[in-house]
Amino acid sequence: MGRGKLRIYLGAAPGVGKTYAMLSEAHRRVERGTDCVVGFVEHHGRARTEVMLHGLEEVPRRELEYRGTLFTEMDVDAVLARHPAVALVDEMAHTNVPGSTHEKRWQDIEELLRAGIDVVSTVNIQHLESLGDVVESITGVRQRETVPDEMVRRADQIELVDMSPQALRRRMAHGNVYKPDKVDAALSHYFRPGNLTALRELALLWVADRVDEYLQEYRGEHNIRSTWQARERIVVGVTGGPEGRTLIRRAARLAEKGAGGEVLAVYIARSDGLTAVSPKELTVQRTLVEDLGGTFHHVIGDDVPSALLEFARGVNATQIVLGSSRRKTWQYVFGPGVGTTVARESGPDLDVHIVTHEEVAKGRGLPVARGARLGRQRIIWGWLVGVVAPVLLSLLLTALHDTLGLANDVLLFLFLTVLSALLGGLRPALASAAVSTLLLNFYFTPPTHTLTIQDPKNLVAITIFFAVAVAVASVVDLAARRTHQAARLRAESEILSFLAGSVLRGETTLDALLERVRETFAMESVALLERGGDVEPWTRAGSVGPAPVDRPENADVDMPVGDHMALALSGRVLPAEDRRVLAAFAAQAAVVLDRQRLVGEAEHARALAEGNRIRTALLAAVSHDLRTPLAGIKAAVTSLRSDDVEWSEEDQAELLEGIEDGADRLDHLVGNLLDMSRLQTGTVTPLIREIDLDEVVPMALGGVPDGSVVLDVPESLPMVAVDPGLLERTVANIVENAVKYSPEGQHVVVAASTLGSRVEVRVVDSGPGVPDDAKDRIFEPFQRHGDAPRGAGVGLGLAVARGFAEAMGGTLAAEDTPGGGMTMVLTLRAAPGPAPAPSGQPARVSS
Repeated sequence: MGRGKLRIYLGAAPGVGKTYAMLSEAHRRVERGTDCVVGFVEHHGRARTEVMLHGLEEVPRRELEYRGTLFTEMDVDAVLARHPAVALVDEMAHTNVPGSTHEKRWQDIEELLRAGIDVVSTVNIQHLESLGDVVESITGVRQRETVPDEMVRRADQIELVDMSPQALRRRMAHGNVYKPDKVDAALSHYFRPGNLTALRELALLWVADRVDEYLQEYRGEHNIRSTWQARERIVVGVTGGPEGRTLIRRAARLAEKGAGGEVLAVYIARSDGLTAVSPKELTVQRTLVEDLGGTFHHVIGDDVPSALLEFARGVNATQIVLGSSRRKTWQYVFGPGVGTTVARESGPDLDVHIVTHEEVAKGRGLPVARGARLGRQRIIWGWLVGVVAPVLLSLLLTALHDTLGLANDVLLFLFLTVLSALLGGLRPALASAAVSTLLLNFYFTPPTHTLTIQDPKNLVAITIFFAVAVAVASVVDLAARRTHQAARLRAESEILSFLAGSVLRGETTLDALLERVRETFAMESVALLERGGDVEPWTRAGSVGPAPVDRPENADVDMPVGDHMALALSGRVLPAEDRRVLAAFAAQAAVVLDRQRLVGEAEHARALAEGNRIRTALLAAVSHDLRTPLAGIKAAVTSLRSDDVEWSEEDQAELLEGIEDGADRLDHLVGNLLDMSRLQTGTVTPLIREIDLDEVVPMALGGVPDGSVVLDVPESLPMVAVDPGLLERTVANIVENAVKYSPEGQHVVVAASTLGSRVEVRVVDSGPGVPDDAKDRIFEPFQRHGDAPRGAGVGLGLAVARGFAEAMGGTLAAEDTPGGGMTMVLTLRAAPGPAPAPSGQPARVSS
């Protein structure tokens, strides 16, 4: 009897619909005639899940008594005796009640699979053994029930049941996951949007890795060698040199640009083991790539390009990162190099990145003049090969009594002439042609040791040799010049393309652009100078590098930009051919400077417009909202001072109470206006100290009616680092707003709890709530949501509360209250140190 097949529905959190999907699959199989039974499925009181159990055969459960309580577990023996084709077993990570056949339910599933029964099960990503520490760091909850990763990986089919965090929270708020009395606590702690998003990402990445394993198996079984670009997999070729660290970091940045990118560093060692690589440097690079989340591989291969490409195709890589060669220029005579060969043979399915580094050149300079490009050492070698080598060759052939013949002698001298052209350019090659012609005439054409030529054929041969040597030297030098010009034009076009792209994107800052100029032209410092008029002094609008100049006259290179601006470079004198690109940089620097100033002016204009808007709203508030309580006070005082009416004591008390209420409202409005003014001008300076919440929060409830607020602040909470005065005003404004909008007879709940290094104060009301698109607007100054009456305030309470919260390093946000209403979440920094021990007094009181 063969082993049964395992299908798993994997979810990021409870409530995403794993059990529902499993039962739906069972109904489809039953409709197709499959013998399918329910081994164990728990619907947890969810009506829709319970309905899905109808019509499915359920194997009776086994009852076990543990510590005086009766529990039910899956009866493995009964399922084995029934021996269906498919068994549904929910909650793979569940721990069985003591006295069961196995300790864990996944062990029950393993026994059913060994008996040849197909099993369909469910599990959440947080129950995988390898992710326990990660999940605890995210949610703050340690999962006690786990299942080995290998058990899940060996599943024949894994299906991800996905749901966005917002949709899951709405499902919970509607009571479709937990009972109503547990919803608020769940949403406030484990089922926070951040937690759900992180768990969802874990599930997606874990399933993606499993899919990648399936893909590798399939490619291996079908002998597929071409690259399938299903995900970004970047291979870094390292040689053990110091540039390897730069390449690894560059590859890591490339991998970060795409979701799920992977970095594989590979070192190709020759089979003979004769290498000059530093083991210490290889160890450092291995540690670096592993720290960046990649892997390090050691591969044996005599042909480095072929071994590298074979490895890349074997791991289904999409990109290869290599460093520019560290070889000397003349060493390219022996071959094009690894980078060029890999790029040529990679094919259309592999992208090859050649990365420059400090071992190649200092900065990203343009190709310079021909002579400077060859370098002094190369020119010397060209003259030695062109002049000295023919002399040595003549002595050697003379010592051997010249048995090769004149034709072969001519070819040997011609080879030296071509080699001198490759190394030193045209002049050493022409000198080589002349010297070789004289040596051939003196030593190898009869009569020897004279400059006369007896045989006319030899004269023709010598003449043709000189002409061919000069022609070959000219062609080689011309090709080198054209290659240099093409490389230079390509470099210029890349730089100009970068400048054009930065103009279109608006990304480059002035400092970044000047740094680009400094690197491109290998300068010590670059400065953008400007002045207001022809006689005014120069000022630096921006500069990079040490000791930038203050005047264009003091710079090694200066490029005017208009009449009153110049780009000044210090470090070396640039050739004239570089000034075209430098002019483009200078023009772009002027554009960037203008853009930065325009952005600054726009920000200033926006601040002025905001100030005007606030002033306009303030005038409206003063003209109406502040006038209303003043009018009430004025009317009451006028009535009391009137001699025409004899007021009773009750009437006088009522008028005095009206005066007092109006004065309180006026004081509250003026206080909020002053607080908003302080926030707008940035003069709020909190005095942070450690304090208990239960010392501050009750004091903030003095302005609300008695019995309207239920306070739940446990004494076991850690102390918070806040300004007590600002915190009291913040909580008071939030609570007064909640009480204002709560229906009559409904309490406002003020509850506090800890979340990692933060303390949350949640103010929950059952009012009309606020739509999602208005949750941020209610914190703006002079905003009142909906049809709030004009006399209800000027709309500054929540704006002041958020401003004070942020000044103390906290946050204030609005969330929906399950069942209707709005919850204000005030997050504060917990003070370092242990939380105080609970005193045994009740933490829940009413105000």
